[in-house]
Amino acid sequence: MIVILMGVVGAGKTSVGTLLAQQLQWKFADADDFHPPANIEKIRHGIALNDDDRRPWLRLLRAQIENWISAGVSAVLACSALKETYRQELSAGSKVQFVYLKGNADLIARRLRLRHGHFADAQILASQLADLEEPQAVVTVDIDKPLKQIVCEIREKLHLA
Repeated sequence: MIVILMGVVGAGKTSVGTLLAQQLQWKFADADDFHPPANIEKIRHGIALNDDDRRPWLRLLRAQIENWISAGVSAVLACSALKETYRQELSAGSKVQFVYLKGNADLIARRLRLRHGHFADAQILASQLADLEEPQAVVTVDIDKPLKQIVCEIREKLHLA
């Protein structure tokens, strides 16, 4: 199984994904690590990525997902996957499950103000919220609770307890 943790910047995708992967003894990957340097520079300067920026990145992620599936590797991927078309690109069959980490803008903005050392910050939040097409048919978890509780809820909802 490939679990894609999706949501806007600051939703906790990396923190949740790291703990979930550790508990399950699965591989963890952060989609940010797949961005080309030009995308990272844009984000670092508070410039929102557009669909043209994201297209090669999504193709690379899709190839990685297909590689994991063909190799029989279970993985957790932290990826914003903001739009339905992005999720369609990443969905490589029934082995891919999306989990939407949902939170209100105030909570996420507070988290971003406390975060240091990441190239994306509060400047990019407004554009991501504007781009976000909330998914309908995926597991949704409210992020306004402790990390361990979020991971427990994901495991229960995906029957990975």
